Amino acid sequence: MTDASSPPAPTSEAAAVPTVATTTTEAVSTNESAETTGVQPRPGSSTPQSDENIQTSLEEVWYLKEISFKPDPEGPPRRYKIITQNFNGPCSFIAICNILILREQIQILPFERTSVSYDYLSRLVAEYLLSACPDVDTSAALTIMPATRKGMDLNPLFTVPTLFRPAGAGGELKLFEQAGIKLVHGWLVDPSSPEYEVLSRTEDYDSSVNLLVEADHVTKGQLVVPDSDDAAEGPARRDSTYTLTPEEQRKVEDGKPSPLPSPLMIRQFIESSPSQLTYYGLFTLAAALEPGALVALFRNSHLSVLYKAPGADGALYTLATDQVFLHEPSVVWERLEDIDGGWSTFVDSEFVRASPAGGDYAGHTAESALAEIERQTGALSFGDSADEALARQLQEEEDARSREHYARRDRQREEKERAERERAYAARQRAIDAAVRPKKKKSDCIVM
Repeated sequence: MTDASSPPAPTSEAAAVPTVATTTTEAVSTNESAETTGVQPRPGSSTPQSDENIQTSLEEVWYLKEISFKPDPEGPPRRYKIITQNFNGPCSFIAICNILILREQIQILPFERTSVSYDYLSRLVAEYLLSACPDVDTSAALTIMPATRKGMDLNPLFTVPTLFRPAGAGGELKLFEQAGIKLVHGWLVDPSSPEYEVLSRTEDYDSSVNLLVEADHVTKGQLVVPDSDDAAEGPARRDSTYTLTPEEQRKVEDGKPSPLPSPLMIRQFIESSPSQLTYYGLFTLAAALEPGALVALFRNSHLSVLYKAPGADGALYTLATDQVFLHEPSVVWERLEDIDGGWSTFVDSEFVRASPAGGDYAGHTAESALAEIERQTGALSFGDSADEALARQLQEEEDARSREHYARRDRQREEKERAERERAYAARQRAIDAAVRPKKKKSDCIVM
């Protein structure tokens, strides 16, 4: 089973098995105060635990960016607040929320707020799931939601862009299904390639890596070795270091003679697609998605919002949610043009090539810019308790304003409903009175 933050750990005999993460990982710590531990730090000093708590507090507050988007390609653009990703944030949960925001299925209020917390967003998503699926058991989706802060177990099939094997109870897939969000990937094997026959039988990532690990164990660690002159003969080598029984040979070659044994084909495919996207997969996504579709794309151990532009162009774009672009209003989407991001370009809300203000991150792709800001922020010290207090104070103020807004809206709705009930009651009473009131008889006319 593929873990949210990393693939299955190979055994010691298979230490060279290629490691491919299947989704983003975020470190989340438990908040423990000095009062809980009973240890009071010296003024001006910090402890590793307090530094970790402060970083966790900062990581769970995300800034909002205002963009323009057309939910109806034929209609006028509308303004939305999307969530940006800081540090190595929970890309899975952020992608889900941003898709729901652009579909106008959840709304962050008041519109003027500048940041949002996980607790606030999780309530919005939970309320949406309960209202959108009133007759469906949403317990699996709601249970998995807190785990999205750390990562998600996603096990893609190498032959179909919309299929993932469930992990555990399958809550991850239920969350996307019940939110009405299609989950896709482009980590597909070309049917014309020599690897296709093998991967069409192993089907998914977990099964493929398990076969690779098992074969390497059978060959006593000689199957998966670094590419070098000494290992040129690879697994087909037959010398005094080991011998294979017919059963072991069958496991290594999967019962079918081929230019490369099956496990080596698996390794070759995984190592040739480090971004978890192939050109065959990219073309398949472009052909399969409907114009105007908003879906969640699994790629490069990351989940992002994928949009297919309407019109003849029909290009694919990913939403630029990295916090480094928070103050770059012209950077809204990144065009998905190749598998490694080398030719990607940023565009604005009208899908016109962006002209960012520049600065330290000018010329970066989204991934390289995020890596650079993570490197810089990782070097910062979070030991100043004043930073933690300020972050909490700002978030509490935002939450208080939000509660006041919702309370005011509820009061207005209640007042409107009460006034409507009073008008309906009065109208009903008038109708009753008119029905039971005795009618006056007309007096006879007297002609003088």
